[in-house]
Amino acid sequence: MAAVLPPKGDGGTYTFASQPRAVQERKKYRETRDPLIQNDVPSQYGNIMYDRRIVRGNTYAQHTLPASAQPDPIEIQRQQENKRRAMARKRAKEQLRPRSPEAVEGRKHIDVQTELYLEELSDRVEEADVDCQTDAFLDRPPSPLFIPAKTGKDVATQILEGDLFDFDIEVKPILEVLVGKTVEQALLEVMEEEELSNLRQQQRAFEELRNAELVEQQRLEEQERRHREEKERRMKQQHEVLKKEKETAEKIAARAFAQSYLADLVPSVFGTLADNGYFYDPVERDVEQGFMPWLMEQVEIQLEKSELGRMVLDGIIREVTSNRLDLYSTAEDKASSTTQAKSNTENAAPEPSPDTTTVSKFIY
Repeated sequence: MAAVLPPKGDGGTYTFASQPRAVQERKKYRETRDPLIQNDVPSQYGNIMYDRRIVRGNTYAQHTLPASAQPDPIEIQRQQENKRRAMARKRAKEQLRPRSPEAVEGRKHIDVQTELYLEELSDRVEEADVDCQTDAFLDRPPSPLFIPAKTGKDVATQILEGDLFDFDIEVKPILEVLVGKTVEQALLEVMEEEELSNLRQQQRAFEELRNAELVEQQRLEEQERRHREEKERRMKQQHEVLKKEKETAEKIAARAFAQSYLADLVPSVFGTLADNGYFYDPVERDVEQGFMPWLMEQVEIQLEKSELGRMVLDGIIREVTSNRLDLYSTAEDKASSTTQAKSNTENAAPEPSPDTTTVSKFIY
């Protein structure tokens, strides 16, 4: 390879050039070992329509596993179970779906277009063209109009009106075809309407029969429900009767046991109550609860009065005694002073004084 650079100072662009050489021969497909091929032999297919690696059919919901991963048996079993359930539901829906009755003799059922606008029903797969944008090329100049060179002489032919085309004659087969097709289409539509009306009538009859069967089924279910409720109610009543009988028997047994137990209990209870004073004499109780409290209250009042008199007398005696003690104290002071005076005079002639003896006796 060789790269050609522009000279310095030149405003040219970068260009690339290489020496011409022969292209190496190579295979169209590379050799790979596909794990999906059991014999593990390199693929030698020349047409991809026969290649088992090409997926055919709907691939929208296809679940592909990696080549190295092994399928989980639990997952496979779950998928098979789901598929089995879906098929069972589909069969159940098909069995429950009302079907059209069989066609009468001489006719057969066919698919009829019932939409507002007619559509062409065809088994041909719809196809669409897809274009690919290529590199832009220069538009080729338009080709010049080819005008052959004029040779010979000009000749004209005169054609009068009606020589080549007669409308009344030429339009007749076209009108016959149009009218025939229109009448045929009208007859087909009338037959289809009659067939649809018959189908609707049969569907109405089938719906009436189904509604009658549904009403009968509901009546039987209601009857069964009433019987079941009646049975449950009777069983409940029987249980209640048995329960009451059991309770009655238990009450009778308890009453007999209580009577046998209380036969000797009543006399002892009355004796104990009488001993504890629950059975008393009304007069004695009135005396104990009415007269004796009043008597004790009056006695207490009298005792309080007596005590109050004693307290007043004690106070008077205390006051008199205190007054006497004051008088005696005064007299003793006077006597002591007199004794002191006489003792001063006795130093000369001590003699007993009759007054002192008298005062001492008085004090004593």
